[in-house]
Amino acid sequence: MELAIDTSSSIASVALSHKGEVLASLTWQTARNHTIELLPNLVCLLQQTKVELGSVGAIIVAKGPGSFNGLRVGIGTAKGLASALNIPLLGVNTLETEAYPFAFTRLPLRPIHKAGREEIATALYRQEDNEWQCLEAENLTTVKALCRRIKQKTLFCGEIPPDIISEIQQNLGKQAIISQSNSLSRASSLVILGWRKLNKGEQDDPITLQPLYLRPPHITKPMDRTPLLSPRVRVTGTKKWKCPN
Repeated sequence: MELAIDTSSSIASVALSHKGEVLASLTWQTARNHTIELLPNLVCLLQQTKVELGSVGAIIVAKGPGSFNGLRVGIGTAKGLASALNIPLLGVNTLETEAYPFAFTRLPLRPIHKAGREEIATALYRQEDNEWQCLEAENLTTVKALCRRIKQKTLFCGEIPPDIISEIQQNLGKQAIISQSNSLSRASSLVILGWRKLNKGEQDDPITLQPLYLRPPHITKPMDRTPLLSPRVRVTGTKKWKCPN
């Protein structure tokens, strides 16, 4: 059994899977409160599915790019669990998890993550001859600069803000296909891609695995860390349940 952790954005999730197939997941909206919300929600998932942490055989974690604090919390937790349980740790690119649900289209896939300073993080993926390929590594650019590079019909995916969607459509017209990724498909992609790495004999070193930041974080004032009293969650599996207060 695998445990997957994704705290790379304001929509966080944890999932349990078996050989790359999601068995149950818990997803919640967070106001940058990953630090105080991740472990309680992880415990909730384990309790409600009656799974012992000791039965987990691998930890899969989204490594970014994404939220500075979210990635730090998610990867720190994943590294701690993998070290304590002495099990494999696998980091997966967040942009890749956004693109993978659309592999079946065989179109060029452009996951988009808003990076601030009028910039976006993106990469390029495509399924070609039954082989999943990364054609361009993650990088920072602007929407205008990216659109100038697009020469064929391309699918844009991810948690794309409306203003960026509008700018892409204005610049590319019918060449742009917009498809918002959802948290469930991203969690599924995370476990599939992590399981594939594990099957190939790959794993990350808990000591050296680091969040994938494309720029240093802004220095900001501490934010209010008051937890939400009733987080809204989505759970996959055969049961619907809610975390105890």
